Amino acid sequence: MPPTGRENMLTRLGLMAALTLGTASLALAQDATPRDGGTFVFTAPYGSSIGSLDITATPHTQDEIVAKAMNRSLYKWNPESGKPELDLAESVEKSADGKTYTYKLREATFHNGDKLDADDVVWSYNRIADPKKALTGAEQMLQIAGVEEFQAGKADHISGVKKIDDRTVEITVTNLSDPGWNLMSNYAPIYSKDYPEDQLASKPNGLGPFKLANYVPGSKVELVKFDDYFEKGKPHLAKLDIMLMGEAAARDVAFRNGEIDANVLGPVQYEAYGQDAALKDHILEVAEVYTRNIGFNPKVEAFKDKRVRQAINHAINSEVIVKKLLKDKAYQATSWLPISSPAFDHDAKPYSYDPEKAKELLKEAGYEKGLKFSVTATPNESWGVPIVEAIIPMLAKVGVEVTTDPVEGPVLSDKIVSDNFESFIWSNSSGPDALKYLTCFHSKTSQAACNYVKFANADFDKLIDQAGEETDPAKQNELLKQANNLLQEEAPVWFFNYNKAVMAYQPWVHGLKANAMELAVQDYEDIWIDDTAPASRK
Repeated sequence: MPPTGRENMLTRLGLMAALTLGTASLALAQDATPRDGGTFVFTAPYGSSIGSLDITATPHTQDEIVAKAMNRSLYKWNPESGKPELDLAESVEKSADGKTYTYKLREATFHNGDKLDADDVVWSYNRIADPKKALTGAEQMLQIAGVEEFQAGKADHISGVKKIDDRTVEITVTNLSDPGWNLMSNYAPIYSKDYPEDQLASKPNGLGPFKLANYVPGSKVELVKFDDYFEKGKPHLAKLDIMLMGEAAARDVAFRNGEIDANVLGPVQYEAYGQDAALKDHILEVAEVYTRNIGFNPKVEAFKDKRVRQAINHAINSEVIVKKLLKDKAYQATSWLPISSPAFDHDAKPYSYDPEKAKELLKEAGYEKGLKFSVTATPNESWGVPIVEAIIPMLAKVGVEVTTDPVEGPVLSDKIVSDNFESFIWSNSSGPDALKYLTCFHSKTSQAACNYVKFANADFDKLIDQAGEETDPAKQNELLKQANNLLQEEAPVWFFNYNKAVMAYQPWVHGLKANAMELAVQDYEDIWIDDTAPASRK
């Protein structure tokens, strides 16, 4: 799809300005004095259930939406500045060589009354990185020195995480990238070392602004204000209810009836809300750093040949799908990094829609006839079965037969990390830290971490390794730009689109932020409800 005016603007301004644009519509609302008390009824829109209340054990954004209210990490993402910042640490000192960080922990209390100390950090990171546990957050530990040896069974702990005293932790990393990009992750929270590990999935014990009150599987998660939360004056809300609502139509009805306070919009609702005078003035948009794609598993012989992978990219008319099915609620993808990334190559072009070129490549690769594969997909309207159904006739025109392997959201990630798929369609994080998310394609990154397509390319590895050691931001971005362009050439995935996330909110809601990492994951401690809210919310 040719760049729209908005896309060109985002391209020029970059991530920081994009975030500013996203928050502009809420600027006036944020000027008011927050009101304490009341209930905010939110939605987790990516399914009708959650996988676990222990976020370290699940890769699902659906679960992250809930976990963000209950947990805290060493760093946090600031959606307004577009950078990670300290959260559970009140200060940090960096060594002269740029690889050792010494943190002074803040005074904080777990929901069960335990006090945060350095042992909790050491224990939490060793637990997350433990290869025997295969936890999702292990991806975030890879930058820490000693993790590779620990995961290879050559050490019994992470050498790069050390307790200095009760409130001081020293972390050594393997490259010069800011560790905040990894350690801000909601999938790498700090837990109490003294809390029974087997209770984390049912009775979570975090450091966040809200604690669990009630969980109704398949329905909702009810949370209440944690009075001993470490940020003074927060949270503002007395209660937070998160409804598990995967059906867009059900969310639409509930929002219009005032039963929920915010609604993540799909393509159909995006178009309808934008044309509704009663709704269009309370819509929050942001260019999220997510790349929608179809990942090709090299255990399928044909996918080992990049000509086949390139052919599939040429055979699909992404522009038409974005425009017709997604109602322009997306930007056509060029490679992995989103348009807001400083390492995005603005001179690069998306794969052209060229069925004849696709046929030529398939013929060269020996797959002129007979190529067949399945795509594991969820019902998601923006990156699921409906999209696969749209590409089936396009690929059929070049002699490729595609079938769907329909699954529910939690099953998708389980099948991917267990290598139980031929291809998959998914929406994956691709920023804002270009080095972190391109490292997912490094040959040393495991499939369980984030190298879901088991990509291995020596030239790519070299560029990523060099970028990790580069201290000059401009030079690092140039290396990452080359790596991203090489990834486009190798085409380990079908590059579909970058998401434009949209959320409608009720006029009595304040404090929502245009989070480019994931709009549905909010800083709940900053949200508040004003006096115009219905009685059920006050």
